[in-house]
Amino acid sequence: MSSTVRIDSAESPATPSAPSRSWQRAFGDLRQGWAQRSLWGYLGWQDIKQRYRRSVLGPLWISISMGVLATGLGILYAALFNSQIQQFLPYVATGLLIWNFISGCILEGSEVFITNEGLIKFLPAPLSLHVFRLIWRQTLFFLHNVVIWLILILLFPQPISWTLLLAVPAFLLLIVNGFWIAILTGIVATRFRDIPPIVASVVQLVFYMTPIVWDYATLAKNPNPHVAERARLAELNPVMHFLEIIREPMLGEPIVWRHWAVAGAITVLGWAAALLVLRNYRSRVAYWV
Repeated sequence: MSSTVRIDSAESPATPSAPSRSWQRAFGDLRQGWAQRSLWGYLGWQDIKQRYRRSVLGPLWISISMGVLATGLGILYAALFNSQIQQFLPYVATGLLIWNFISGCILEGSEVFITNEGLIKFLPAPLSLHVFRLIWRQTLFFLHNVVIWLILILLFPQPISWTLLLAVPAFLLLIVNGFWIAILTGIVATRFRDIPPIVASVVQLVFYMTPIVWDYATLAKNPNPHVAERARLAELNPVMHFLEIIREPMLGEPIVWRHWAVAGAITVLGWAAALLVLRNYRSRVAYWV
C-alpha cells in the first residue's frame, strides 16, 4: 500500500505546464524513477526469488550455471589455443561474468517496456522505474556470479594489486551504460517489434567477436603479421573496451587507459541519444505497448 502512495506522489504535477516533449519531463522521469528505489529494489529482488521459487538451491543456481559454463569453455579453449589452464580459466570466467551483465542489459532492455505492458498502462509510474528494476536485477545476477571469480582466484592466484579497486568505478560505468542502452532500445523496440529478435541475433554475433573465450593480447602478439593485424580489429568492437576496463583490474593485468577513454566517449554519446529519444517519445510508450 505504501508503494502505491509513493508512485502516485511521483506522478504529482511538479511541472504541470511542461509539454510532453520537454527536457524537463525527461529529466523529471529519471528523478522520479530514482525516488522509487525502494519499490524497484524490492521488485528486482522478487524477480530473482520468483524465478527460483520452487528450487532447492534457489538463486545459487545463478552461480552454479555460470561456474559450469565457465569451466567447460575455459578447459575447451585452453586446449584449442594451447594455453595454461591456470591463466586461461580465470580469464574466460571473468569475461563471461562481465558479458552476462552486458548481454542481459541489452537483451532484456530491448523488451523492458513490452514485458511491463500491464504496469505501464494501469500504474502511474515513471518509465525509468522499469529500467531501474532491470539494471538492479542484472546487478544482483552479477554479484551472485562474482562468487565464481573469487573461487577461481583462490584456486589459481593472479597478480592482483591495488588496481583491483578500479573494478568498482568500471562496473559503475558499465551500469550507467546499461541504463541508457535499456532506455534507447526499449523505446525503439516498443515502436518497432522486430527490434528484439534483431538485437538477439546481433548480441549472439558480438559474443564471438569479443575477446571472451579467446585472448586478444595473444593474437595481437602473433608472429604472423596478418593474424596480429586482424586481431587488432577487435578494438572496433565497443563491448571489448567495457570488458577490459573491468577484467584488467580483476585479473591484475596492466591497465590500458585507452579502453577507459573509449568507454567514456561511448557513455557520453549513448546518453545523449537516449535522452533525446526519452524526451521525444516518452509519452508515446503507453500507446505503443
